[in-house]
Amino acid sequence: MGYWKRLGLISLLLLSFSCSAGARRNLKTNLCKWCDSTSPVCEEKVCYSNCNLNSYCESPYEICVAIWKQDNDSIKISTLCHNPQLPVENVMVPNYNTSRCIMTHQSSEEGIFYICGCVDEQECNDKLIFENHTNGYSMLQSKEVIPVAAISLLPPLLVAVMITVIFYLCRTQKQKKRAKDWGQKHPQHQALPEPGKAAEDDEKLSVMTDDNHSSMIFTCANSINHNTELLPIDLDEIVGKGQFAEVWRAKLNHTTSGQYETVAVKIFPCEEYSSWKNESQIFTEASLKHESVLQFLTAEDRGAGPRKEYWLITAYHRRGNLKDYLSRHILSWIDLQKMAGSLVNGVAHLHSDYTACGRPKIPIAHRDIKSTNILVKSKWECVICDFGIALKLDPSLTADDFANSGQVGTARYMAPEVLESRVNLEDLESFKQMDVYSMALVLWEMASRCEVVGEVKSYELPFGSKVQEQPCVDTMRDIVLHGRGRPEIPCNWLVHQGMHFLCDTITECWDHDPEARLTAHCVAERFNLMAQMDCDDILNNNTDNEGSKTARLSGEHQASDGNRNTQ
Repeated sequence: MGYWKRLGLISLLLLSFSCSAGARRNLKTNLCKWCDSTSPVCEEKVCYSNCNLNSYCESPYEICVAIWKQDNDSIKISTLCHNPQLPVENVMVPNYNTSRCIMTHQSSEEGIFYICGCVDEQECNDKLIFENHTNGYSMLQSKEVIPVAAISLLPPLLVAVMITVIFYLCRTQKQKKRAKDWGQKHPQHQALPEPGKAAEDDEKLSVMTDDNHSSMIFTCANSINHNTELLPIDLDEIVGKGQFAEVWRAKLNHTTSGQYETVAVKIFPCEEYSSWKNESQIFTEASLKHESVLQFLTAEDRGAGPRKEYWLITAYHRRGNLKDYLSRHILSWIDLQKMAGSLVNGVAHLHSDYTACGRPKIPIAHRDIKSTNILVKSKWECVICDFGIALKLDPSLTADDFANSGQVGTARYMAPEVLESRVNLEDLESFKQMDVYSMALVLWEMASRCEVVGEVKSYELPFGSKVQEQPCVDTMRDIVLHGRGRPEIPCNWLVHQGMHFLCDTITECWDHDPEARLTAHCVAERFNLMAQMDCDDILNNNTDNEGSKTARLSGEHQASDGNRNTQ
């Protein structure tokens, strides 16, 4: 009798699980190809839409649709999400409860017209299948499409090559001019070293400064000063204070000329030696050097006994951190693209297994990405700083080596799995996924201060209206983990095509499931794609359709706003 009871209980549990799984599935939306007009690539009875864009449908009831229009020798494909209960192009979508997009011929006075619908498979409206097509249909073969596509892509390709060559030549000439000007202004670097001073010390002090941007390029960076003679630095003013250290603006003196360079000095007290050691070890990795990572000069230990201090000496950026910059400035769409792109490229470099030159490197997880740990290098560039709790993702390490690496960082920017202390320490990708979530919140902060969203509100941190200035882990766990809350993305952000694309990227980066998030490299590729899209021209050239498009977007996103913010 006990056996039959257990068997019945197991059956009931399996039934409940399948029902709940089915209910969850019904709430998912389809991922569809979404392009207004593309030329297909065909082979026999199968064509592909040749669309490079996709989007999640706003409603779980919407399906993926592809529309084929042929007029003489011209064929255009439109792909989109659509409610099957409503007509599209004055016809209802037939036979859409399938994962295959089977084209069905429709009567039309304007030429040959086919339509198909599909569900349940990602981008199912990309592969267009012709089974029982009627007489009069003429399939466009690949050999006819490829020359057309090649000819259409040739002009933008030539333009891109010309721009790249011009940019390279201008950059090379600018660097030569800077080097020449530096040699004229600072002839002391051509002199022999002072007696008693090693030549390598002079090389460490050989720096270049761009006065217009207050940024530095160190000719010999990423080193630890093990010499007894310390660098000639005068502390000027404290510019920041964190949990482990203070940051000072300082003067790096040129002893032979009386001139100086402005640098930043991060000073750790003796009890924070472990934090200084970890950050200095991260900085001394030669492969860390990147235009979107804070430039590092050297690390020193100063003093003795209880007054002993540990210094990190880096470039100084007068614009300060991103949080303060956003509170004072409103960004244009170009500013947002380039500043956010530099942040994304920096994170992608940290996570990469290779440098830009192709040399192997050990990936690094920052683990505390937030707007106060990002410095504004110039109007269009950011750099990542503060590697105090960063982690080298060495494949030779085991889960035991990462045993105490689960719940670290700033509570406001912690990913759901970090708040829950359920990080998969056996998979090094888990640490990268945590960074991507935090990066998405910073991208949201940037987007909230962009003028293309319409009325730009006062700057606020993510979840700013829901939590206090320094929320605890328990508070964030209730909002992010249990409530599935995310910062709000208002409907007016989505009217601008580029901002719509950025918001979709942000949403995919802060997904509740770590494995469903985009990688930093994928986000970097999307930013490269956005840079190629002239969104403002697209909007201006489609002003006739803008009113209807805006109304449609507003209606759809008002209905799904709650679902979007809790996913």
